[in-house]
Amino acid sequence: MLSRAVLIPDQEGGCVTMNPETGITTPGETIEDAFANLQEATELYLEEFPLMS
Repeated sequence: MLSRAVLIPDQEGGCVTMNPETGITTPGETIEDAFANLQEATELYLEEFPLMS
């Protein structure tokens, strides 16, 4: 599944990623961490709220 991610630099360091479709937002100390956290959070979200086909 493909989804969009928005990367937002954090003023205190690191960054935040957001998935506009689900509203999930996750922080990370690096870009890689933030995207990994977003992927994990999105997978957990989709387990609870599966996509309708």
